[in-house]
Amino acid sequence: MTTTDESVYNGMPASELGEQGWECPWSGPNGGQCVETKQLADGRVAVRQSTDPAGPALIYTPEEITAFVRGVKQGLADHLTAG
Repeated sequence: MTTTDESVYNGMPASELGEQGWECPWSGPNGGQCVETKQLADGRVAVRQSTDPAGPALIYTPEEITAFVRGVKQGLADHLTAG
């Protein structure tokens, strides 16, 4: 599926981005509840919940994804997993 900057927006139904190309890089023993990502043609990254593939997609720039991953590696998100 080909997309343009104007047609892809934050919160759009993930199903409008097509079913091909979604990856589950963080799957694990969580009962099938995964975060899925899709690299878009313009370099942005779409993120959706695997249990709701037609639900909203969050759209991030490469710089936003880089900052997020860097922060996680530095432990800045550790508080999110504290139980």
